[in-house]
Amino acid sequence: MTTVVPPLRNALQGKAPSLSRERELWAEGKDIVVGMDEVGRGAWAGPVSVGAAVLPQNRRVYKVRDSKMLTEPEREALFDRLTDWCIAWAVGHASHRECDELGMSAALTLAGNRALGGLGVASDHLLLDGNWDFVSGGEAELLIRGDARSLSIAAASILAKVTRDRIMRAEAGHYPAYAFEGNKGYPGPIHKAALHALGPSTIHRRSWVFMDGLAWTGIKRYQRPDPQQRLFD
Repeated sequence: MTTVVPPLRNALQGKAPSLSRERELWAEGKDIVVGMDEVGRGAWAGPVSVGAAVLPQNRRVYKVRDSKMLTEPEREALFDRLTDWCIAWAVGHASHRECDELGMSAALTLAGNRALGGLGVASDHLLLDGNWDFVSGGEAELLIRGDARSLSIAAASILAKVTRDRIMRAEAGHYPAYAFEGNKGYPGPIHKAALHALGPSTIHRRSWVFMDGLAWTGIKRYQRPDPQQRLFD
């Protein structure tokens, strides 16, 4: 059964990301243009996730916006349309444990490369949201506010957001006190109160600075080894 996408809210009218950059690249013979975006970087629990999307040149799905502009039901309704529409798509994750062990920069690189590896096609060009190329070491084209400007990046942002949100909703039943079904691991009031009362769960990022001063209830805090210290061991 096809999910019906709700009518576009007035606040979103006229704010559609475009295919202008993608069309320029297609005209240059770069057929596999990959839009990429991350989600979960600022969360306190759960994975960091990176979406990758390759759009067709001859078909269009409407009502796509930057995932942050859409409500959860709107994103969910668009998800199946996007997965059917894309030539290829993937979401790569780095777990909470990998975020702790590697640090966020390396965890994002890992998640991004997992997303690229999951596409099943070789990219001709990468379009990455933001001002930091955490994926390709300088080969990606960076677009500030790319999720609002590029349709490929906007599609990737929805795919990543919906996939990660589903992971966190599935985890919520195991950790009911933290209200992950609502906050998705981000620091909301209930989440903060539960942390101070109960300490961290097993899916929290236990090396993060927000852990300072919390109650610890049998789960050890993770301390990332100092790379400088290793030089002298």
